[in-house]
Amino acid sequence: MSTLEKILRKHLKYNIAVNILDGAFFGLGWGFSSFGTIIPLFVSRLTQSAVLIGLIPAIHGVGWQLPQLFMANAVARQRRYKPMVMWITIHERLPYLGLALTAWFLPSLGTQPALILTFLLLIWQGLGSGFTANAWQSMIAKIIPPDWRGTFIGLQSAVANILISLAAVGAGYLLNRLDTPLDFTLCFIITFIALLVSMLFLGLTREPEDREKQIPEQQTSLWHNGLKLLRRDRNFLAFLILRLLWQFAMMGFAFYIVYGLRTFGMDEITAGWLTATLTGTQIAANLVMGWLGDRIGHRTMLIVGALSTALSSLLAWQAANVTWLYPAFILNGLANVSYWTIGMAFTVAFGAEEERPTYIGLSNTLVAPFAIAAPLIGGWIADTVSYQATFLTSALIGLMVSALLLLFVRNPQSTTV
Repeated sequence: MSTLEKILRKHLKYNIAVNILDGAFFGLGWGFSSFGTIIPLFVSRLTQSAVLIGLIPAIHGVGWQLPQLFMANAVARQRRYKPMVMWITIHERLPYLGLALTAWFLPSLGTQPALILTFLLLIWQGLGSGFTANAWQSMIAKIIPPDWRGTFIGLQSAVANILISLAAVGAGYLLNRLDTPLDFTLCFIITFIALLVSMLFLGLTREPEDREKQIPEQQTSLWHNGLKLLRRDRNFLAFLILRLLWQFAMMGFAFYIVYGLRTFGMDEITAGWLTATLTGTQIAANLVMGWLGDRIGHRTMLIVGALSTALSSLLAWQAANVTWLYPAFILNGLANVSYWTIGMAFTVAFGAEEERPTYIGLSNTLVAPFAIAAPLIGGWIADTVSYQATFLTSALIGLMVSALLLLFVRNPQSTTV
């Protein structure tokens, strides 16, 4: 065991504790300004455009994924990642203060300027999270050893999801009880404060300097590094291809609620219970799948998730009534945790310390265009054929992803390149 690893093991429990608290307050903040509910509600006061409202979660998702490869070289040259994380993460937190000011001054700003300002702030926040993400994941991979990584990421995600759920209830209460402009202003202010507390705990992370890390004197081409890595590491190339395909396997998930409303006449209370089923599943699955991944291999958990993706879509395709959607949502939750939580733990296991940022960047940046295309294609199939056709297509691609995982992907720790 190296000196660096001994130091990291010594501070392991401490680092787990402060970073779970970071995730907890981050989740608390997000619950009060959810990209799926609260921010779309705010934007709906500024415009009737469904396209603009639908872009809100996409802006964050693409903003988080797209910049990661472009940060790879800079991240790879760091002997300590925390200073870079702390400087850049300001840009994923400060925009919420801007949203609070926009909400407060909305009556004097007018809807059109406020709408433009809101989207500029959302783009800033999305890109801020994306530029932070590579350095943050590299730091987590460094301070949390492989045998704890899945457990930690799963636990942090579970705690964050619990706080997101509780905060979402609190946000709904505030929006119901308070008048404009205080309602959304207060939600955004609470988010900003919670994210500052989160940042405080993040800053308490103990990350020693890695003096043994090999850093080349000259910075090589980003794309040259990426292409060289893909040609050399066929295991990672297979994993990357399945991540691209997996976007299309999950494209039906976005239409479950709409399908239930339009086909089975589902009421809002049932929709709420289905959403709670999804959230509850993800909380439990983050804990269990992360822990199991550390013990029996994250590849196994990816296979479970890919099969869950296919089975969820098959259930939605064959649904005879709204009750069928409950197991479909449970399997949806397993699939989401497998793709995001387990996928992150799997990705950071590739390569040596100096190569890891390139692996992280490739597995996110190259996926971003497919993350945009998949729901658009799913919606097009639903509009031109039927929702069932979207679900069946998703299921077939999910089975393809499962087969790819079984046949071509191995756990990175056992791969020699």
